[in-house]
Amino acid sequence: MTDIVQKDDPVLRKKTKEVPVKEITSPKIKKVVDDMKKALASQDDGVAIAAPQIAVPLSIFVVSGKAFLYENTKEGEEMQQKTIPPDMVFINPEIIKISKKRVVVPEGCLSVRWLYGKTVRAEKVKVRAYNEDGKLFEYGGSGLVAQIFQHETDHLKGILFIDHATDIQDMPPEEQH
Repeated sequence: MTDIVQKDDPVLRKKTKEVPVKEITSPKIKKVVDDMKKALASQDDGVAIAAPQIAVPLSIFVVSGKAFLYENTKEGEEMQQKTIPPDMVFINPEIIKISKKRVVVPEGCLSVRWLYGKTVRAEKVKVRAYNEDGKLFEYGGSGLVAQIFQHETDHLKGILFIDHATDIQDMPPEEQH
């Protein structure tokens, strides 16, 4: 099992390196992406993970299919009836468009366990990145997906949400009885 590093680990504070395009489909990068997907899947409350969170200083993040399912489910609609889309891989991601409208949203992080706060994020964001097959693509998101894109690109710059969040609270899960 791949461990998710926590906030005091120096790898989380380093700017990541881009993956050379010709190496995107290499066994090394495929293993990193696979390890990221497994680490993310191991966390019930996780919606995305960046490579530094598994101690790999590369410009990669993975968004759980759960996040896209949540984004595309209308209020009051049952999520259980829908098939969860596959996780989406973003290699060398770059935010290319960002809305002027900002929203205050609750935020947490798998590398800052049980701390939650409020952050200000753009309501809509478009990202350009390579997928795991080395194909360049663009993806626009709003709401939770836009928030994830901003949170994960921050990770790639060595920024944690607690650096700019307000009303930070420690909210550990209830003890299991």
